[in-house]
Amino acid sequence: MAVNLKGRNFVSFKDFSTEEVWQSIKTAEELKLAHYRGDDRPLLAGKTLAMVFQKPSLRTRVSFESGMSRLGGHAIYLSPNDIKLGQRETTEDIAIVLSRYVDIIMARVFGHDIVVDLAKYSGCPVINGLSDLEHPCQVMADLLTIYEKKRRLEGINFVYIGDGNNMAHSLMYGGALTGMNVTICGPEGYEPNSDVLEESRKFAAQTGAKIEATSDLSQAASDADVIYTDVWASMGQEDEAAARKKIFMPYQVNANVMKLAKNDATVLHCLPAHYGEEIDYDTTRLPNSAVFDQAENRLHAQNAIMVLLAGKQ
Repeated sequence: MAVNLKGRNFVSFKDFSTEEVWQSIKTAEELKLAHYRGDDRPLLAGKTLAMVFQKPSLRTRVSFESGMSRLGGHAIYLSPNDIKLGQRETTEDIAIVLSRYVDIIMARVFGHDIVVDLAKYSGCPVINGLSDLEHPCQVMADLLTIYEKKRRLEGINFVYIGDGNNMAHSLMYGGALTGMNVTICGPEGYEPNSDVLEESRKFAAQTGAKIEATSDLSQAASDADVIYTDVWASMGQEDEAAARKKIFMPYQVNANVMKLAKNDATVLHCLPAHYGEEIDYDTTRLPNSAVFDQAENRLHAQNAIMVLLAGKQ
């Protein structure tokens, strides 16, 4: 291993250096190739993962649980009713107790402060499976997917079209750390967090990346290597869905948007997709669409993170 991440947390992309992000991508690539050769190694044998969920998810639960199984470990699913974070018991006490039972904690939560507190008080590595501020596991899978398709990240023109949400935040951090130019494009009033934008630009100054936020779709999508979108109303924003649909409809990813991008532009969506809203069905089925490769890569990217943080090295 080029770097030693044993015992570390992955709460935010800010937790990793450029070298450590690349170590994760390369490890994911190795584990994926090994799996396709039928050579899954028990790198997490005897290890147990606690999966703490406030928000339900298909991809997060199945990819982590399947990943632990393939690598010889065991995963325990803890539903919102099993652990009422901060209600029945403090997050501090939960972190201390859980980390005496298991070797890794993954948490998919609402408030980012929850996963920060879990990491602060846990005696074992904590992985952010999603919070309202960031979604680093998804973006590690996204970087792996882009690297597979383009064989580079540095200098790639990446355009995210939609809400300036947790996906946008982790994409800015991830792009900045790897030298990928990231443009976040959405309607005025739905820009990414200004502090995240500023921090990302500081990282980008070290790698040569450009991090931008704009409401000009035509300008943003022009010459894009990657077009990415996400749902317009995230979990917990259901009451805003109807209003957001009207505001965001001009930012739908469709054939007109793809005409602005490069001919071989890769289409990405972190799923689940609301066809006819943020993206149309036909665009997700284009030859250059990698949405299902991207979904699969959640498994491989997370396996790499778990192996690096808690595996046998």
